Amino acid sequence: MYMFLYSIIIHQDEEYGVEYVVFDLEWNQAADLRTRRANSLLFEIIEIGAVKLNENREQVDEFHELIRPQVFHTMNQVTGELIHLKIEQLDNCRSFPEVAADFVRWCGRDFIFCTWGNLDLTELQKNMDYYNMTPVSEKTLKYYDVQKLFSIAFEDRKSRRTLQYAVDFLHIRKDVAFHRAYTDAYYTAKIIKRIEDGRVFRNYSFDTYRLPRNRSEEIKICFDDYSKYISREFADKTTAMGDREVTDTHCFLCGMRTRKKIPWFTNNGKHYYTVVSCTRHGAIKGKIRLRRAESGRIYVVKTMKQIDSDGVQDIMNKKSQVRQNRKERRQKKEGTV
Repeated sequence: MYMFLYSIIIHQDEEYGVEYVVFDLEWNQAADLRTRRANSLLFEIIEIGAVKLNENREQVDEFHELIRPQVFHTMNQVTGELIHLKIEQLDNCRSFPEVAADFVRWCGRDFIFCTWGNLDLTELQKNMDYYNMTPVSEKTLKYYDVQKLFSIAFEDRKSRRTLQYAVDFLHIRKDVAFHRAYTDAYYTAKIIKRIEDGRVFRNYSFDTYRLPRNRSEEIKICFDDYSKYISREFADKTTAMGDREVTDTHCFLCGMRTRKKIPWFTNNGKHYYTVVSCTRHGAIKGKIRLRRAESGRIYVVKTMKQIDSDGVQDIMNKKSQVRQNRKERRQKKEGTV
């Protein structure tokens, strides 16, 4: 009963009554290896651009400001050529703490972040932590990865296209240049407006820079065709894989117990697979990804998804290859090969 209620409660639709903060960052990095090794910050944000949309996805405000660098005082050549900025153009700008504080205030309260890809939100939080600023959130942040939404709405749900490709695909007028923070946020907002099917907005992403702090904060969400679980941190891989929630294989659609067809196994020590069978919904593939948290500890991202006979065979092939690799290693060790 618990699992059945869980699968209904966490299935969410598009946000209503909230604004969308579509933002993009440009950042600089060390121009040489020695400078990179001397600094804990890998990417220093030098520009924030954003567009605010209302609940009808209509533009109502904008934010844009360049930032004076305080970590890297030489522009990385590749970065400079891409965004067409020289370090001297930033000399009279405000510092990151000043600009970021204004940006957070500008965002307001009832909003959801939107970005093209999955990097900007993490880097914003890393830069804020570097300056010991108040975090945007103490919890794992839910947001929209518009690159993913574009694929779901217009392509195969799997491909990840460039922003310029998406703009051309949708025949959006290119009236400003790409690869600057505000203009990329502007085009991303245009793409959001073109997504007419509200069901697409059920497909949230989660930025895992800040992970669930305990079991009650863990992410458990059911999308249209799969479920996702994001765990709290564990001391190591053994502890993670020994947790019952991590390896649980109840059907994500009905909550019923399943029968194991292929027990959990790994082909590389980082990814684990299983196939189970639900009497109502057939074969379901489970995949566990073990990831390294900022703290150095381990956390888990688990997905459960219905698969057909070809999907079952693919997992069986993976398991057979693991067995063959083990056999060859053992024979090599014993000197029989």
